[in-house]
Amino acid sequence: MFKDLSRLVMYRELGQDSIITKLGEIIREFDSREYDKENLVSRIYEEIHKLLKVATSYGFDRNLWQDYVTFVLMTNENPFSLTCERKVAEDGSVSSFVLHDMEIFNRLFNYDFSRLEKTLAINCFSVVMNYNSIEKRQQMFNKGVSQRIRDLSDKIREGIESSKDEKAAAENTFKLILDFYRDYGVGMIGLNKAFRTISGPNLRNEDNFSRSGLSSSWNTYYGEDIQFIPINNTDDVKLSDLIGYDIQKKKLRDNTEAFLAGKPASNVLLFGDAGTGKSTSIKALITEYYDQGLRMIELYKHQMRDLSTIISSVKSRNYKFIIYMDDLSFEENETEYKYLKAVIEGGLETRPDNVLIYATSNRRNLIRETWNDINDIELDKHHSDTVQEKLSLVSRFGITIGYIRPDKKAFEAIVSGIAARHPEIKMSREELLKEATKWEVSHGGMSGRVAQQFIDYIVSIHS
Repeated sequence: MFKDLSRLVMYRELGQDSIITKLGEIIREFDSREYDKENLVSRIYEEIHKLLKVATSYGFDRNLWQDYVTFVLMTNENPFSLTCERKVAEDGSVSSFVLHDMEIFNRLFNYDFSRLEKTLAINCFSVVMNYNSIEKRQQMFNKGVSQRIRDLSDKIREGIESSKDEKAAAENTFKLILDFYRDYGVGMIGLNKAFRTISGPNLRNEDNFSRSGLSSSWNTYYGEDIQFIPINNTDDVKLSDLIGYDIQKKKLRDNTEAFLAGKPASNVLLFGDAGTGKSTSIKALITEYYDQGLRMIELYKHQMRDLSTIISSVKSRNYKFIIYMDDLSFEENETEYKYLKAVIEGGLETRPDNVLIYATSNRRNLIRETWNDINDIELDKHHSDTVQEKLSLVSRFGITIGYIRPDKKAFEAIVSGIAARHPEIKMSREELLKEATKWEVSHGGMSGRVAQQFIDYIVSIHS
């Protein structure tokens, strides 16, 4: 069966270091009967090691081999899969090529390794195809991705078993994978909610690339001189979890929904006091709108030079991207903000319709002002060019939303609301609020963050 890999058309680019490619080389050598047994067994164990590594990263279970083959189908970026991601109907010659490839993948899916195991006196394939995984913490892998892999793997298995012949089975797999691309997209960009980026000399390091058992587009997403790394342990927070700030949340929600609907939308700056929910509000968006095609890319201030490259790498994908910059501010001697200004508005290249920038800051004007700026006023003029330069960045955000510290009544409402989510807290409301007042006095004042920290403490002593 592995000899048919050379006949793949649409899914031909599996990667020279992929497990399927390497096993194909091993089995061809095995079939030639001209091999060194110890060398061949050693190479098989190397591929099993890579399979276990991938299985751990993505939460495979039961039949690791079938989950892996399914994962390859889900994440292979080719003209067909990317076209389906963009919601363009498939027809004509491309369908016959894909159906042909699906027959090959179905045979790979149900490949019988028993002949190899018997001759070489090994049982590693039997183990990984009847595998009981150790329960893992969710932070170790993306639970949503894992579940989709296993669900699709089960459906492919059921389709092969229930089909009358290989052609019917291939048509069933074709339909399943087509529906998957349309529902979730393809590759790491399609499967994951959020990403961080890497650039520079460590872009394709040995651990993340060659030794992973996957081609570059399967364990990460590569743009031009940029690498997108999925963030697995994102908070499953929703806007409704943030108590209060209803006007602010509505502005943010309305702008985001307009963006997703293809309507005019603006870059957003959330500014105000620390601990008031600015970052939580933005992170909640990927939980609520992921299924509508929203993705988030976290960018740090020192990566501002990469901003244009990041945008160029995602502008052709059928998703909406929010580039998220947390706690954004610049000191007087820092000039990285000029890259941001040029990208938002001012550069020759127009920002694509599928990218917005959302930032949070404790400063309204983002760039620190000095007493010299405030006193630098000339006769018959407003502020000097220096002041205008500093204000020009914030003016490029079409929407600015202020988050201020809650007053005592609002703070008590936040404390009571968070406490209501924890039935293990048996304190009366009066006692709870009395203790909350003591806590905020010694922990930085009234804010949503302080309220959450207080409830966490109360839960810890009542558990």
